[in-house]
Amino acid sequence: MSVRSIVWRGAIARGAGLFLAALLVAAATGAMRAAGEPLDIRIAWTTVPGQLTPVLFGPYAQAHLLRHYGKTYVVTHEHYAGSGPMVSALGAGQIDIAQLAPSSLGFAIENAHLDDVRVITEGWQDGIAGHYSSMFLVRKDSPIKTVDDLKGKVVAVNAFGGALDIAARAMLRLHHLDSIVEAAFPNLDPMLEEKKVDLISLSLPFSEIAEAHGDVRVLFRMKDVFGTTQMLFNVARASFLDKNRAALGDFFADYVRAQHWFLDPANHDQAVALVAEFNKRPAKIYSYLFTDRDDYRDPNARPNLEALQRNMDQLKGLGILKAHIDVKHYADLRFVDAAAKMSKN
Repeated sequence: MSVRSIVWRGAIARGAGLFLAALLVAAATGAMRAAGEPLDIRIAWTTVPGQLTPVLFGPYAQAHLLRHYGKTYVVTHEHYAGSGPMVSALGAGQIDIAQLAPSSLGFAIENAHLDDVRVITEGWQDGIAGHYSSMFLVRKDSPIKTVDDLKGKVVAVNAFGGALDIAARAMLRLHHLDSIVEAAFPNLDPMLEEKKVDLISLSLPFSEIAEAHGDVRVLFRMKDVFGTTQMLFNVARASFLDKNRAALGDFFADYVRAQHWFLDPANHDQAVALVAEFNKRPAKIYSYLFTDRDDYRDPNARPNLEALQRNMDQLKGLGILKAHIDVKHYADLRFVDAAAKMSKN
């Protein structure tokens, strides 16, 4: 398999029969690995640039940065609608790495009983000083000036149970309000313009698009609710990490090296062009990427465990999670830490 090759699979259906098939595939993969085949790392994703792995390791990857690709590992990208299905697939052994939010990590531990799930890399953070924070917008001519003015109004979020939904519910609960509907990101701005809803929650690039037409106003941001949020992060199961330490060491070394390249201001225009080409969209839509107008990404892909712990505690305080979750117990940063040290050499 060449460095630039990639396997795309859709999210597969659940069921006992397919679960058994997944176990058989896993067994066959183990036999292939014994014969010296590269480790096939199955990574779930939903959107780009919300998740960068399909670009870092996809058809538009910078081949010279992936020094171990095709030798000790390859990557298979599998598309999912959201983190909920990813948790199910992770539990069934159908994927190896999933991208979760604080709420979905809590659900994976409490509801799916994935006690061996481990936080391994950062995706991005919301609310870091000098960087972007997701927006909650009203119409510019709206009489709504404060959150208290939302009483009796309709709030729209992109997905129930997602990070923006949790933030909206937290803010509304503080003000004893609760009227929320669900709609896809591209539909939220038109719904606000047509006065079907009174407040919408948007992240990048959708908030940039909404602000560009000048008819919206920021009521509050996500950081006003939760402070810094470890918004998204990658997880894997401990058994997978322990079984494949050597190959994963190579994978993470390439991961951090590629992330450094994408975040380097000297490569900004080319990095933006690669994301735009992947999404088949004009590059100007993504001009904010990898700048201070963007969400914060740690150069070494190291998750902010302090922020994540605070986020989990906030979810418990809101009654969304039942028990205290010790984030450090569910984190394994040996790979990214080792990769960061290697990148300095």
